[in-house]
Amino acid sequence: MRLAGAPISWGVCEVPGWGHQLSPRRVLAEMRDLGLSATELGPEGFLPSDPGERGALLDEYDLELAGAFVPVVLHDPDRDPLPGTERAMDDLGPGTVLVLAAATGIDGYDGRPDLDTKAWRTLLSNLDAITVRATERGRTVTLHPHVGTVVERRAEVERVLGECSVPLCLDTGHLLVGGTDPVWLSRFAAPRIAHVHLKDVDVSLADSVREGRTTYTQAVRDGLYRPLGQGDIDIAEVIRSLEDSGYEGWYVMEQDTILTTEPAPASGPCEDVRACLSYLSSKAA
Repeated sequence: MRLAGAPISWGVCEVPGWGHQLSPRRVLAEMRDLGLSATELGPEGFLPSDPGERGALLDEYDLELAGAFVPVVLHDPDRDPLPGTERAMDDLGPGTVLVLAAATGIDGYDGRPDLDTKAWRTLLSNLDAITVRATERGRTVTLHPHVGTVVERRAEVERVLGECSVPLCLDTGHLLVGGTDPVWLSRFAAPRIAHVHLKDVDVSLADSVREGRTTYTQAVRDGLYRPLGQGDIDIAEVIRSLEDSGYEGWYVMEQDTILTTEPAPASGPCEDVRACLSYLSSKAA
């Protein structure tokens, strides 16, 4: 398995006011010490924007750049997402997956609009155009169904699968919160899955978010995401289905976390990621 980490597992997030933000060097050092092979990019400014500087920093910690999570407004006919996504592909290089989220245009993930027919047509057309540009550049682009974006619920995931060609980032946690069984998707849509975020989930908190009884951010604070094997998703079956289908991409340890203070070295988020890796090791034995 190609195992990577995501800065948000250490509480580093693009949402304003999300929580205490750890330094890049601490996060990268803990990823390396845990035995991870790569990191995702994190929010703008977390890692250097210059590809040479970024590569040199990652080399210090023996890490590759596995992916970059980029929220983009894709449904507005008055906005053209192609120039920005093309620049991102070119800056990231051929070995890094561009992970798009269909952003609403507002900060955070605690509210979202329903799209009308015109907006859906624009969204799907943009996804197809971006996929073509990625193929022309020898890059990989995916769409990440994500809570608080315009592609969140199962019907929306199915519409994307049925009406455009973009590959998917399978995020086990966001899918479950949005009402999609990640085990089902790992079987049904295996050929379309090009990147994976692994989360385990407290299903009662997921239900509370889906039913509007709590916000996504509050649920994360309350422990929505659990170390792998300690929640209600059959992570082992997701991986088994993907491996049986020939999946060769990254598995990213990504348990969204909100920190209030600086944890002691090698504790806090690091302990949770260590537990995830221990779970995966036990299933591989």
